[in-house]
Amino acid sequence: MRAVDTVPRRHETAPAWAHTFENAHACAEVVRTRWSRTPIAAIILGTGLGGLAACLEVEETVPYAELPGFPPSTVESHAGRLLCGTLAGRPVVAMQGRFHRYEGYSLQQATFPVRVLRALGAGTLVVSNACGGLHPLWRAGDVMLIADHINLLGDSPLVGPNDDALGPRFPDMSEPYDMRLRELARGVAASRRIELREGVYAAVVGPNLETRAEYRMLRTMGADVVGMSTVPEVIVAVHGGMRVVGLSIITDQCLPDALVPARLEDILAVAAGAEPALTTIVQGIVERL
Repeated sequence: MRAVDTVPRRHETAPAWAHTFENAHACAEVVRTRWSRTPIAAIILGTGLGGLAACLEVEETVPYAELPGFPPSTVESHAGRLLCGTLAGRPVVAMQGRFHRYEGYSLQQATFPVRVLRALGAGTLVVSNACGGLHPLWRAGDVMLIADHINLLGDSPLVGPNDDALGPRFPDMSEPYDMRLRELARGVAASRRIELREGVYAAVVGPNLETRAEYRMLRTMGADVVGMSTVPEVIVAVHGGMRVVGLSIITDQCLPDALVPARLEDILAVAAGAEPALTTIVQGIVERL
């Protein structure tokens, strides 16, 4: 998520929570006491996907505060709730709000919810975000299908002891974004006449935006967009054997030779304008799983 579209609340840093099979399944059991269905997919609702929550047939809402191991939500635009129900007639579970490294959480804390989503039975993860555009031929308001990523967070959520029950010590990352799901996303976009870009997402810590020199570096490295989320979640999902599809809304252009200061109201307006297209694609993907 672009840091400028959030207003942090005051909070105390949550205690560390171990990525273990037992802890993930203990948290999942709390959800199962209120919603017993097995989700076909899990969705992380980033900026621009607020409208998707309205499209869900919500059967149960679980506040993060009631889920052991979930950090407190510290961002005003993130509701901090787990939505359980159906989308396009298929059972899904959706995170209405995610966690970021810039909030002060470790990557293990920020990604523990993905372990819980997997423990609930979800085999597919749909991630979304708002991002800055680095590609000179793309525009603010475009939707991008993530083909690959660059991790510039200086850390990995897999650092530390590995629980083999959750995944292998050295997970392969040659195809973090599932090729068949990407084909599915392209097909949905084409059938609905939605222009869908495809490219590389670079993850940085934030919360500050980048300098002109940093934008040049990122573009030289091969990044098409830049943001402050998603990559740790994807790493954990792949580690756990989930298939992943990722979508980004480009909310502002980050072209170093034509850079203007980012304004919150402009970013939110762009995200709102692109949200219907993103929601349509996600619904189409879930419907075809």
